Amino acid sequence: MSGKLKEVRERISSVNSTRQITNAMKMVSAAKLRKAQQAITDMRPYANKLQEILSNILSNLEGDASSAFGVERPVNRAAVVVITSNRGLCGAFNTNVVKAAVKIVEEKLADVIKAKEVTFYFVGKKGYDAMKKRYKGHKMVNDYINLFSDLSFDNVSPLSQELMNGFISGDYDAVYACYGSFKNAAVQYPQAVQFLPVENIETEDATNGSEKAFKADYIFEPSKEQILEQLIPNILQTSFHKFLLDTNASEHGARMTAMDKATENAGELLKDLKITYNKARQEAITKEILEIVGGAAALEG
Repeated sequence: MSGKLKEVRERISSVNSTRQITNAMKMVSAAKLRKAQQAITDMRPYANKLQEILSNILSNLEGDASSAFGVERPVNRAAVVVITSNRGLCGAFNTNVVKAAVKIVEEKLADVIKAKEVTFYFVGKKGYDAMKKRYKGHKMVNDYINLFSDLSFDNVSPLSQELMNGFISGDYDAVYACYGSFKNAAVQYPQAVQFLPVENIETEDATNGSEKAFKADYIFEPSKEQILEQLIPNILQTSFHKFLLDTNASEHGARMTAMDKATENAGELLKDLKITYNKARQEAITKEILEIVGGAAALEG
């Protein structure tokens, strides 16, 4: 019986240590989440409006040379950016982003992946570890895998610039980004979006009354070409920066939720183990009392 008590005591000690660790990780993630959530909350309306303006501008250029980022062409070569975290212990967050990347590859780039003309870019180690096993023999670029150590615009922009240069030069006919979209601490959505070419805004169809977006009529000063030369790359880089801020907040939200659940489960397990320990201890005490009573009765007899 003493062996059983010792085993239960060791399990209680182990679960209690694990509970303290998961609770500490939850608190750390909560602190990081506040900062990350503020960053994406401030950035998202600005980035979304810029993306809307960009789509509207490119819809109105009608073949202008400066609209190269909106030119659609047959997809013979493509790039897929997979943005995940560097560490685990955040539930199914990384798995869901990888699934979104696989879905976009298998559905929209099926012929391209068969020809091994898909280049994968990675931000975060978890996506790289998963995709290199699934797509052996394809080009994997992991030069930007540690971008999460510094999410400043200047540090992130070289990756988006490389993708834009690749699209303009014809190295890629399409660029997709797969990331985690942050809603709140408990909810994060995996997203797979087309980064390039920029999707145009469809005009309002007055005949059937469909609710499509109107094209805006912009007035350009000093000149359309001069403004677009600077505006379009900056908007694209801002949109890409949003992908990383979204994923960063999603990671911390997912980890905080996962660690909170783990702490709660450890607490429940701890209660069950203590009940088991008390029962075993009571059994041992009862057995000892019975042995003493039996021994005394034998002496009297």
